[in-house]
This record gives sequence, C-alpha cells and structure tokens, in this order.
Amino acid sequence: MTAPRYAIYFVPAPDTALFRLGSALVGYDCHDGTEVAPPAAAGLPPDWTDLTAEPRRYGFHATLKAPFRLAQGCDEAGLRDAVQRLSRDQPEIPVIRPVIRCIGSFVALVPREPVAALERLAADCVTRLDRFRAPLTAADRARRQASLTSDRLRANLECWGYPYVFDDFRFHMTLTGSLPEERRLAVAERMAALVAEHHGDVPLAIDRIVLLRQDEPEARFRVLAVAPLPVRATAAAGSR
Repeated sequence: MTAPRYAIYFVPAPDTALFRLGSALVGYDCHDGTEVAPPAAAGLPPDWTDLTAEPRRYGFHATLKAPFRLAQGCDEAGLRDAVQRLSRDQPEIPVIRPVIRCIGSFVALVPREPVAALERLAADCVTRLDRFRAPLTAADRARRQASLTSDRLRANLECWGYPYVFDDFRFHMTLTGSLPEERRLAVAERMAALVAEHHGDVPLAIDRIVLLRQDEPEARFRVLAVAPLPVRATAAAGSR
C-alpha cells in the first residue's frame, strides 16, 4: 500500500467567491472532495476540461510546502498539531493584491507585488515542518531534477524536497495546465475578467494554513485541517 502524501497550502475559505470561482475553473473542490462544473456563460474554450487536468488533482490553492510523505516516526496527528502551532505563531496576516499572469506555460493568480510577510510565512512552513518530510525517493528526485536550471534549485531540492523555496518561492494559485504559447494571452485575459467579476479589485488576505492529504498517487488532494492565522495585524500589500 502506498503511503499518503501531505501538503501545506493556502486554500481560501469555501464560502468565498474566489474559492468558488477557482474551484469551478479547475473543476474540483478540495474542501469537500467533489467535482465542480465550469462557471456558466464564462466564455471558456471548448477544451477547458483538458486544459485544467493537472491543477484539478490539487484543487484551487497556493503551495506553502510542497507534497511530501511522512518521515519515519512521524504521524498525521503530530503534523496537524505542528501546523496549528505554526499558524498561531505568525505575527501578522499577509495581504496581497491578486492579479492574473502567465508563469512559464500556465496561467495563475499571483500577488501584484512581493509581500514580505507572505515570504516569511512560506519560509516558516518549509523549515518548521520539514522534520515531518520523508527523504525524496530516487524516482521523485529524477523527475524533479530534469527540469531544474541552476545549482541553487538543485540544492533546494536536495535540502528541502522542493526547488522553489526561499528566494525562489513564488506564490501562485494555478488555474490551467501547460498551454501552447499562442493561447496563453487569451486565456489569461479571460481569467482576469472572471476574477474581476467574481472577486473584484480588492485585496486577498492569506489568513490560513491548510493541511491536505492525497491517499494514493492518482487520487486528488483533500483538505484535512484548517489552521487560521491569528488576527493581530495585517501586512500591507507590497511591504518588504
């Protein structure tokens, strides 16, 4: 039997317009584990289901600590407790101004400008929860290394199990799989219009850390626990 994988994500609350939109666009609600139909009259291309096959496995989210299997001697209850402690220790709630951009070949929601508190939150998730992460398997390492372009990314992979951490971290909420270059701009413009319609031009508080589990390799990730950040203060979008 394959051991489950766990992931630490930001996932918006299930009752928010942004989460409902994002889940409908990727076709899956990771809070309740159900498939979701695309938004009605959204002007999506006819092959939209195919274009979103990859993000559908994970649901609408942003990665704070990439998927991992539990290290020997660790258990799910301990991981849950550690996530809750980490959230309680955060000094502020990061706030971003969301925009739609192309990242490589896919389209995602990203912050308009960097937010230092968000970068600190992601770094905390990477470092403080790493004792729960089992070492990479040879297959995982080979799959990741093939696409890495720098020694620093390769060192991140070896040390933390994921290349895009710390200075290489880029907060993003994926909305599509890989797109041909000639289609990216049109899809990005459609996504921007939908986010403006459903979420508006308002900030987004990164107000929770969410623990998810994938029971087997072909299964989808599902929310296991939500750890809200304490309401002490907010970090202004764009602060460094």
